Amino acid sequence: MTPESPDHSPGCGRDVSVEPPLETRGPRIGPPSLGAGGTGAILSTMKHAIGEMGLVRSLQTLAQVNQKDGFDCPGCAWPDPDRERSVTEFCENGAKAVADEATLTRTTPAFFRQWSVKALSERSDHWLGKQGRLTEPMVLRPGADHYEPISWDDAFALVGQELNALTSPNEALFYTSGRTSNEAAFLYQLFVRLYGTNNLPDCSNMCHESSGSGLGETIGVGKGTVSLDDFELADAIFVIGQNPGTNHPRMLSALQEAARRGCEIVHINPLPEAGLQRFTHPQEVFSLLGKGTALASLFLQVRINGDVALLKGIMKAMLTTEEAAPGTVFDHAFIGEHTLGYADLVADLHAADWDALIAESGISRDEIEAAARIMCESPRVIACWAMGLTQHKNGVANIREVVNLLLLRGHMGKPGAGACPVRGHSNVQGDRTMGIYEKPSPAFLDRLGKAVGFTPPQAHGHDTVAAIRAMAEGRAHVFIGMGGNFLSATPDTAYTAKALQKCRLTVQVSTKLNRGHLVTGETALILPCLGRTETDEQVAGPQFVTVENSMSVVHSSVGKLVPASPHLKSEPAIVVGLAKATLGNTGPVDWDHMIANYDHVRDLIEQVVPGFDGYNRRVRQLGGFYLPNPPKERRFPTASGKAHFTVNPIPRHDLAPGQFLMMTMRSHDQYNTTIYGLDDRYRGVYNGRRVVFLHPADITDAGLQDGGWVDLVSHFQGERRTAHQFRIVAYSIPRRCAATYFPETNVLVPIGSFADRSQTPTSKSVVITLEPTQGPKG
Repeated sequence: MTPESPDHSPGCGRDVSVEPPLETRGPRIGPPSLGAGGTGAILSTMKHAIGEMGLVRSLQTLAQVNQKDGFDCPGCAWPDPDRERSVTEFCENGAKAVADEATLTRTTPAFFRQWSVKALSERSDHWLGKQGRLTEPMVLRPGADHYEPISWDDAFALVGQELNALTSPNEALFYTSGRTSNEAAFLYQLFVRLYGTNNLPDCSNMCHESSGSGLGETIGVGKGTVSLDDFELADAIFVIGQNPGTNHPRMLSALQEAARRGCEIVHINPLPEAGLQRFTHPQEVFSLLGKGTALASLFLQVRINGDVALLKGIMKAMLTTEEAAPGTVFDHAFIGEHTLGYADLVADLHAADWDALIAESGISRDEIEAAARIMCESPRVIACWAMGLTQHKNGVANIREVVNLLLLRGHMGKPGAGACPVRGHSNVQGDRTMGIYEKPSPAFLDRLGKAVGFTPPQAHGHDTVAAIRAMAEGRAHVFIGMGGNFLSATPDTAYTAKALQKCRLTVQVSTKLNRGHLVTGETALILPCLGRTETDEQVAGPQFVTVENSMSVVHSSVGKLVPASPHLKSEPAIVVGLAKATLGNTGPVDWDHMIANYDHVRDLIEQVVPGFDGYNRRVRQLGGFYLPNPPKERRFPTASGKAHFTVNPIPRHDLAPGQFLMMTMRSHDQYNTTIYGLDDRYRGVYNGRRVVFLHPADITDAGLQDGGWVDLVSHFQGERRTAHQFRIVAYSIPRRCAATYFPETNVLVPIGSFADRSQTPTSKSVVITLEPTQGPKG
């Protein structure tokens, strides 16, 4: 037969829709924006904030976002200024995230009595999110069509009973979203390891795992090496595979300041992004009437996954200049003292063929050499990147090639230079620091065991892809999700749905309704938790939590709003409830003591995690503290004690006639899987999401029309997966490339296609064909 991917039937669960429904009318398409911010950002912020919170609550709540005595934005992980902060220290999409959490709308037990899970599954993800905050624990019992209320004690008892009934702790999976605080994450991994497994997949597995792997192998630390202060000193900033205007809008302020003082900004991406063309700061009233600040001085429109070829080409051009005038380009003192592998890299650059570099990158030699000149003439360079580099089979190699570029001129461990992976969730980096990792180091486990008094499990656990396969193959029977929307965030939606439906129990700790609550195991629990914006009262009084941003700053976050419901619990309290119900009260941890005052959790973290000395004292300092970052001091904790150059082959995509290489991405009205609205004004798409961006000439060559409709079919090892009814949008994108929004096209991402070494799903390297179809009738 011609498979539709392995075992993609709906599974043995309830009759529910596992994918978002088709749209009833087509989107409206207009011209893309030539810049970001400005009055459009102001109007959008007001629309979403006032629509969800009302005027007075909006003003009061937004005034607390990212303030030193306020709460951390539940959106991205871009850092806050160390010095003075604006009274409006938030961006448009941060305001959307806050409004979404602090909404006045509620999803009560009466709502669940009215709506069956089947009926809910037929609504859009946007509609589901708009139903408001969850208010009480809910249970979906075997064979039932409706959720019903359950007490916290009974919910915890149910989880403990199911976990203790398993043959092995390795038959349970404990997923974590990047929003989870340091305190909740540490308690969660402690509970899971006391239970007896390292099955701790997390959202990082699907995004920056390739960054951690690539950086860890080359410089010894899987984190970035710069601070915000470095952006004030950089002579050039390369922004690669990243759309800060949508995904990290506050980054645009740093880029604007850099551009105004003459810093060269190089924009490398398959699509031109408005946020890297021009930026009008919404808080600069005098500039709102103008065109804003031009940002990128050079745009390299690289083919999807052409980055290794492009970066290798830049280094080859740099090498030519260096060899013409030895010692004028490469930092040989740094290379000799701090690195290994330089000779092998040079040999690889000599061997690289210019025709192949140009063909695979899609960038002309003149453009490559222009980027090389910027590198050669800039004493201090920062390289930033996001998922455009990490979600490919060669995602780790992409990161290693960025490191090569930086090492050649010694752009590590000096002010104004370094590596900057920009994380997409507000504490995803902190969760990993706290031990949310399926492959913990022996040193971490040893410190944890000594501090608590137990022997942690040593065998590595399941990452996200392995966790899905374990459920699908009947090797895991309980899934617990600490935040997030696992179903919609993961690859191969139909396969993942069937995997979840094979579980005996699925548990979701959530603030709002999502599709993951509707595609469940035989029994399902929704455990509603406090949000970042809300006060957290425990036995010892009001509590605060801590987070770590993209630049390794650990700081406090304290909510100010009255909780959405008196029945909500904090994430740390939920973890403690699960632990007590599963492990009992006779183990080495006094769980009630831990939860009474989060200082007790931080005291234990201090004993286990390096860099947290004096945790409770230092985190109470306004702005928090920096964690140690050895590469910033030119110390590289690799096995050799040096940074490593690497040789990375150029990936090839030999597309058959009619095939395209597709990448998934966010629209401007979404954050991860949360859909705030149906517009992407920066790309000119309104009132719809099912679109596929294609080069105009490719549309013509395929015998299609701009505005026509197609089904998208992905191809992987003889398997076919189909996403239905997408409108064609002619766009500025390289030939034979396509771009779509997730989660609608996650169904096309094969479960078996992932990055070497990191196992990150290849959501930006999906081979597809187009099949003409009819559009919506509306």
